[in-house]
Amino acid sequence: MSKIAVIGSGIMGRGIAYVAALSGFSVALNDINGESLISAENYIKDELIKSEQKGYISKEDVEQSIENITFYSDMKSAVKDCDLVIEAVLEIMEIKIKVFKELDKLCPSKTVLATNTSTMSPTEIGAQTSRPDRVIAMHFFNPVHKMKLIEIVRGLETSKETVELVKNIGSKMKKETVEINEFPGFITSRMNCLIGNEAMNMLMEGVASAEDIDKSIKLGLNHPMGPLALADLVGLDTRLRNMEYLHQTLGEKYRPCPLLTKYVKAGKLGVKTGSGFFNYK
Repeated sequence: MSKIAVIGSGIMGRGIAYVAALSGFSVALNDINGESLISAENYIKDELIKSEQKGYISKEDVEQSIENITFYSDMKSAVKDCDLVIEAVLEIMEIKIKVFKELDKLCPSKTVLATNTSTMSPTEIGAQTSRPDRVIAMHFFNPVHKMKLIEIVRGLETSKETVELVKNIGSKMKKETVEINEFPGFITSRMNCLIGNEAMNMLMEGVASAEDIDKSIKLGLNHPMGPLALADLVGLDTRLRNMEYLHQTLGEKYRPCPLLTKYVKAGKLGVKTGSGFFNYK
């Protein structure tokens, strides 16, 4: 498998494209938003140059990686002859299903279709296609080029061959993989959402400041990052969608903290807006 298309050039899509190109794959990055594509192209070039300056990669790696990526606003052109397509659009099931129905029409029958969802069902997504055996979830983590894990989540009809194919791709990207039988939230999102939501409840209740809650978790439990800062990095709107989905599928303990809902309504979405539980301006 040598050609990968990534659908969606947001934070996760551009990160996946960056790592895939650096790993030697031919990459087509697709987005209907032209400005987002330009932003993604600039981001990828900047990250490659930073990595070269820090001595992580060579100048030749930078040049080859840039050559490996092509940017498309037209999905049909992007996915032509692809071995694997990774969808990285919003965590909204209706949008994902719409994308997968379109991919199923446009992609060759050999193509594996993967979703980068952090919580949602590859079984439900795959059922909307003519190839549920070749639909799977590949959950990357942000920032993709630094985080070592990919959660590989098999749906009800995902074939063993498909699992092995994406595990091999993960290995070529120098990632560790874990294989998961589908259940809402998989492994990391279930745990992370619970910890983050409880931190938000403690902040709302006045137990401690955001700074001290995160400091306690980092130094007391040896987490590399506090749960509130991590939610800001993920995006509070994304976290709220995840919590709403888990609340719907797994029950009351995943009810979103009212403070999270309030922040999203106020447009305080974390790092990407400059303000969330912490100020980034």
